[in-house]
Amino acid sequence: MKMEIAQELGIWEQVEREGWDSLSNAICGRVGGIMSRRLREQEK
Repeated sequence: MKMEIAQELGIWEQVEREGWDSLSNAICGRVGGIMSRRLREQEK
């Protein structure tokens, strides 16, 4: 799921090149927020 979201946001290439640590806190928060929302939706 995390990889799918990164691809949707257009940051997957950066993650592949430089790793997850290269992302800013804002982008990491955005990925985490989208993941949380999708997980909540799946539970319903």
